[in-house]
Formats: sequence, C-alpha cells, structure tokens
Amino acid sequence: MAGYPKGEGESRIGAGRLREIVSDIFAACGMSDADAALLADTLVAADLRGIHSHGTLRVSDYVAKLMTEGVDPLGRPLVTRDKGAGMVVDGNNAMGQIAAAFAMEQAIARAGETAVAVAAVGGSNHCGAMDYYAMMAAEAGMIGLATTNALPTMAPWGGIDKDLGINPLSIAMPGDPVLVYDGAFSASSHGKIRVFQQKGAALPEGWASDAAGNPTTDAAVAAEGLLQPIGAYKGTDLALMMGLLSTLLSGAAFGTELGNMVDGPTPGADGHFLAAIDVAAFMSAEAFCGRLAGIAEGLRAGSTARGHDRIHMPGDIERETAVAYARDGIPLTAETVAGIEAMAARFGVSVSNFDKP
Repeated sequence: MAGYPKGEGESRIGAGRLREIVSDIFAACGMSDADAALLADTLVAADLRGIHSHGTLRVSDYVAKLMTEGVDPLGRPLVTRDKGAGMVVDGNNAMGQIAAAFAMEQAIARAGETAVAVAAVGGSNHCGAMDYYAMMAAEAGMIGLATTNALPTMAPWGGIDKDLGINPLSIAMPGDPVLVYDGAFSASSHGKIRVFQQKGAALPEGWASDAAGNPTTDAAVAAEGLLQPIGAYKGTDLALMMGLLSTLLSGAAFGTELGNMVDGPTPGADGHFLAAIDVAAFMSAEAFCGRLAGIAEGLRAGSTARGHDRIHMPGDIERETAVAYARDGIPLTAETVAGIEAMAARFGVSVSNFDKP
C-alpha cells in the first residue's frame, strides 16, 4: 500500500504533460517513439498510483542507463525458446520495461490458446513496478503474475552480507475493480528509502539497518545499509524463491552477479518471470468476477481494528490515489522535478506547462 510523508517544496504535476515530457526525453536518448512512450507510461503510472519509488524520480537514472551505462535504447526483445505454454525471452539489453511488457504480451496471447502461459526473461534491465505487467493480464481478463530479480540490498536470514535482492511479486485478478498486489519481500524498497531521504523524513522502525546490521531510521544510513525483510526468515526465503524463478529459467544473473548498489547493475543481466492464466479456460469471466467481487465486499464489510476506519483490498489505496492524482496533479519532490527539468534542458525538450495539474 502506498504511503509517503509530505515534503517541503513539492509540486503538483499533470500526468498527461509529465508523460509527454518524459517520453520526449527518452526518445532523445535514441529510443523509438513507441518504446519511449511505453517507458514513460510505466513511470507515470507508478507515480499516479502513489508508487513514487518506481516513478519519475528515476528519469535521470534511466537517461544514464541509456546514454552511458550500456543499455541499448533500440534493443528488441525476442522469443528464443518456445515450447507449449512456456517461452524464453531475450531482452537483448533493452530497457527492462520494454522486455517485460513484450514478454507479458506474449504470455497473454499464448494463454488464450493454452490456458496458462509463462515467459522467462533474460538479457534485460531494471523494469520498474511489477503491477504494470500483472495488470496487463488482468485487463485482458486473465490472472497475471510478475516477478523480477533485483540488485542485492538484503542479507540472507542470519547474515549481514548484501547478497540478496528484494525480488518483488505482483499478482492481479481481473474484476471491477481489479485486485492487484505488488510488493517486495522487504519492509521497504530501496527506491522508497530514496523518497524518504529526499523529503528529509525519518524511516519507520523495522525498515532498515546500517551495514553492520544495527537498526536505523536514518534514510541516508539505510541507503548504504541493509533493507530488512518482512516476516523475518519468511521474507528472505520468498525473496530467494522469486529471484530463482526470475533467473534460473532464462539464464539471467542472480544476486551479486547482477551488480551492486555502489557500482550499479551489469547491463543486460536482469531476469523476470511473467505468467498469465486465462480465467475463461476454467469458468466464465462473469462467474469469476462476480465471486471475486463478493469475496472482496465481504472482507471490506468486516469489523475494523482500533486505528483503522476501513478495510482495504489489495490495490484499493493505489486506485483511489490514481483518481485523486489524475484530478489534482501528481505531487513530486523538488529533487525529482529538478532532475526531470535538467534532463529536458540537456536534450532541448520543452517543459512548458510542466507545472499544470
């Protein structure tokens, strides 16, 4: 569920104009117009849903990937192995969003024939928020699953060596509304730590430790230290399993093979795992969506605990946030806005009306 502290100097930015500017920046980096638009859409979609850790604060990072850090702006993913319901996709060192979206499109198309389809992706790069891909399947009337490896920011349970990524998982169920879960197996993502650091806010307890494993609420210390797992060993073990799913079937890099937070990732080494399940192969879409809605409504109608005024289903807060931000503009930190404006100036991209919700 989304949740960030308010910060000083935030600006409300209209989603449509933000998408145009960011797309133009990526096109100026050598991407095709279609790929630039898709990449921009994934970032703005994350910001709209309040997932600022995977939003446009990453524009400067992605420009560096495309211009100086070895990612191919024109990389084209392709299926290299295909058998039944399973496919291997080589991202060909494209931006991870391009590879992951391609792979989910292939899985959705194949699931229409085989009921269930899986795409294992290698040769890719950081692909942003996983809910984007899981919801692609849900919008096609299918159950979507998406997971990925990640740069190591956690230690295996009982250790202090930064060997394990937080390796998130997203699951989306088709319905009105779509139910979607997206979360890493750490108490917070590294990107969320960055947002707290930009806002000068203390972290909640239990999110992170310093490099020696001592708990900290200092975002700057946490950025250099270790993220803490959810559920103790259960979190690290689930992160391990998601990392294995995302790498073993496609031959992608695992853990420290991927790189590190100091030197950065190795280009074209990321792996993802995407799956689509065609609901219509098992039951009518109407029956499925009706039962899902009934279950969700029943849970929402339950008694609330102290300190809570309602019960949320997965994706409720993000969906409501998207409605509010689409109406009022997306709140972005001064640092994020400055980064976008700097990249726009670098490539001669107009930022007129940038600050209009």
